[in-house]
Amino acid sequence: MTDKPDASGKHPASYEKHHERGDNMAPYDKPEWGSDVMVDVLRGLDLRYVALNPGSSFRGLHDSLVNYGGDAIEMIEVPHEKIAVALAHGYAKATGRPMGVILHDLVGLLQGTMGVYYSYIDRTPVIVLGGSGPAEHDRRRPNIDWIHAANVQGEAVRAYTKWDHEPRSLASVQTVLARAYRIAMEEPRGPVYVALDAGLQETPLDAPVDLSDLPRLAAVPSPLAPEPTALRQLAEKLCAARRPVLVPSYAGRDPQSFFTLVELAETVGIGVVETHWRLNFPNRHPLNVTGSAVLEDADCVLFVDVKDMGKPTQKLESTTRTISSKLAPGTTVLDIGFNDVGISSWSEDYAELLPTDLSVTADTAIALPLLLEECRAVVAGDDDVRAAERQAWRDDLAGRHDEVWAGWRAKADAKRDEVPVATSRLASDVWEVVKEHDWVLTAGTAAEWALRTWDFDQPYRHPGKQLGTATQIGISLGVALAHKGSGKLVVDLQPDGDLMFDAGALWVASRYELPLLVVMFNNRAYYNDWEHQERLARQRGTPVARAHIGMAIDTPAPDFAALARSFGWWAEGPIEDPDQIQDAVRRAAEHVLATGTPALVDVICQPK
Repeated sequence: MTDKPDASGKHPASYEKHHERGDNMAPYDKPEWGSDVMVDVLRGLDLRYVALNPGSSFRGLHDSLVNYGGDAIEMIEVPHEKIAVALAHGYAKATGRPMGVILHDLVGLLQGTMGVYYSYIDRTPVIVLGGSGPAEHDRRRPNIDWIHAANVQGEAVRAYTKWDHEPRSLASVQTVLARAYRIAMEEPRGPVYVALDAGLQETPLDAPVDLSDLPRLAAVPSPLAPEPTALRQLAEKLCAARRPVLVPSYAGRDPQSFFTLVELAETVGIGVVETHWRLNFPNRHPLNVTGSAVLEDADCVLFVDVKDMGKPTQKLESTTRTISSKLAPGTTVLDIGFNDVGISSWSEDYAELLPTDLSVTADTAIALPLLLEECRAVVAGDDDVRAAERQAWRDDLAGRHDEVWAGWRAKADAKRDEVPVATSRLASDVWEVVKEHDWVLTAGTAAEWALRTWDFDQPYRHPGKQLGTATQIGISLGVALAHKGSGKLVVDLQPDGDLMFDAGALWVASRYELPLLVVMFNNRAYYNDWEHQERLARQRGTPVARAHIGMAIDTPAPDFAALARSFGWWAEGPIEDPDQIQDAVRRAAEHVLATGTPALVDVICQPK
């Protein structure tokens, strides 16, 4: 039985009913193979999608997903394993829910490792599955099953997954996958890897496998709450400060925290400096002083779910790698978050350890509302003098906010008519179109100019900033998948260098009709590294004019619009005249919203 979509693309009622939690345990037919049991478990975990590039090591699971699972778990075919993981990464960032990824044996796992690593450092729950083996050597095909297999396959990603395992029997599949799901979803979240033996997949069932305990096995434990006395002390220190500043990173993974942080900042009178790992605070709020020198004037800094305390609080002289602190001596440093929970012995993404006066270990989704209540109680006891001091700091912060935004506008205005298109002009002209709709920005911010131009007024507007090159287009696919059918305009300000890594990702958006508007931030260079070479050339006295060697994406210049059209996209460009941007982006947006299919506008930009 396969409930396939009709000509309109809609699934029948039985498919939608099957997606409801509690109904998805009932199989369409009686399971006959080991892989059928695996599909029943995955359905029981309420996975809606699985991304994969085909591989023979999971041919049994593939067949069961297609023919036994009845499309309950929709299969997303991708041209590369790294894109598969990145897509799941983006989906998890946008929804807070995991999706599955299947990687072929050892070789597919190795292709997907960068995607797994970025999911790990970005704390996203991804259920990575792999075909393996068969572990029984006498069932292996000569040569191919040997060169694609490994002794404990999870070793390849163990240093940057939260957990890995290989179930040895069909009875253990549900306990292993249930534990993997729990671990991926427990905060701080992250990817897990489970290798599913090819022989086990293809083993005929000789007896039923009882999955009735799966809902209780997979139940995610309650979040980590703060120690009450420590939280009260933190509230007292924060409220006692005359010039407090708050630095959030991952708090925005919980949408409600976006609003709780606003209440906390307004109640106490706290300036907020965003890191953009998640969208934590509205960028146009007067207490958002990102881009100002406020940290240098603070007498108290509160880190909220921050892994890297150094980057927002340190000055860097890039050429000499010289680091100094922005914080004045004697600044009180407070912290609430996961601290060393789940810290890696391998990846140093936790960054430098900063001295703190008080650290409270807790999930901020639980702790922030409690902290807000503690602070309200303290502030309620303010006398008139203290209340006036708080208001004076709020007014000071609002003035800094206005000054920063005025400076950004002045910079943008000065470069408005330049050719190639200034990055600020790209961001502002795209905003003139985007603001007419209910929108989501996927990842990249065009060198932060979207953050200086657009109005990020809701937590779903942005799941978090871009990561390294060769991650953004895959993550953007996942964000678009998460919002498919929502009516939201999903926008990707897409760097050219990133798309060059994963051009095949464009096929995925077209094949699965993802509502994605891509506007190319195309400076025809890997400019981040080009800039590094220019700095070193100046330091060493070598020719700056030769810094472009090995950096340019030119001669020939890629035609991204033609590339997109070859994959079935609506596309326009390349555009060099800044006065043509708005009209082209508006046409593209209208196409995406009218058809639900992707569109691309290629804009030739300045390096920064």
